Amino acid sequence: MLWGLASPAAAAVTVGFYSRELGGNNFPHAFIVVEGTLDATGERVHGSYGFTAKAITPAILLGSVAGEVIEQSPGYIANSERQFALRVSDAQYRAVMAVVQRWRELPQPSYNLNRRNCIHFVAAIAEALGLTVDYPRALMKRPRSYLQRLRSLNPRLAASG
Repeated sequence: MLWGLASPAAAAVTVGFYSRELGGNNFPHAFIVVEGTLDATGERVHGSYGFTAKAITPAILLGSVAGEVIEQSPGYIANSERQFALRVSDAQYRAVMAVVQRWRELPQPSYNLNRRNCIHFVAAIAEALGLTVDYPRALMKRPRSYLQRLRSLNPRLAASG
């Protein structure tokens, strides 16, 4: 009986998909938060990742500009809306982090409001997690609407939040 009390709790990592409405300097508008414990090592993981332009200027309206993957502050996360979350395996966590690394290493200029923005970034992560993903042009600048669309394309997400 004591052995059961001493055994570690089941490890789990959660990937949350967040949105923030457009306006002001609130970039990125779509991002993820990962938190939990890896099964294999017991390592605690916690981070947030979003893709944005390095400088928010009118240049983003004209074409490609320098982009970067950034972390969000706790306040930024608290003022954003988690659209859904997934509990993931260690392998899926590694797949997420591989996407993050690939986007960090994109040749510059890497951010394009129409072809490679924060929504494209979270879509790539969703795809790496095996979710059904599409890229409807009308939603690729609408973070909340896009993440709600992902939820509708993936019925298993209906109860997550």
